[in-house]
Amino acid sequence: MRVILLGPPGAGKGTQAVSIAQEAGLPHISTGDMFRAALKQGTPLGLLAKSYMDKGELVPDDVVVAMVRERIMQPDCANGFLLDGFPRTLAQAEKLDEMLGAAGLGIDLVLNMVCSAETIVGRLTGRRVCRSCGAIFHVRNMPPKKEGVCDVCGGELYQRDDDKEETIMNRLEVYNRSTSGLIEYYRQRGLLKDVNADASREETQAAMLALVRG
Repeated sequence: MRVILLGPPGAGKGTQAVSIAQEAGLPHISTGDMFRAALKQGTPLGLLAKSYMDKGELVPDDVVVAMVRERIMQPDCANGFLLDGFPRTLAQAEKLDEMLGAAGLGIDLVLNMVCSAETIVGRLTGRRVCRSCGAIFHVRNMPPKKEGVCDVCGGELYQRDDDKEETIMNRLEVYNRSTSGLIEYYRQRGLLKDVNADASREETQAAMLALVRG
């Protein structure tokens, strides 16, 4: 099965993507992970992407699409995959369809994590990250044993700038603006299924797995 996972920042998409892929036996393809791996390995596409990122520019669609194409043509994707972070725009979705269509394949399911701004703000503003080891905590949902101190390494916990409310609301506005056409594209084709991401992590995961397993 070929699955796309959509969701705003703070909906829990990254966590759910890993869990769903493991439970369903699908390779988890994260464009963020792909970029990091390509940069680390110094691949031609990775170096090309870096040339844009170093200038603070968005990596062009054709470069992102080429990286995704390279990944989904690997043997472990022969029976399906879960795409996380791609496509982000309608243009990327159309390119993905062309790419898969050339191989006689297509997307089977698009999971759209729907989450209220109130829930997202509550989740992200409460997040704290260790400066030393990167461990993540939450002031309400997963607090450290000692306030401001990492349970793992004893490092200082801090709030990232992009986890502050004003920044979060701006990120949500950007997400909604850039994905509205994408969501409608998949909805019109009957591929999109909304999932309530305001629910607990366990409830959301169960709902998504039920859809993946049909």
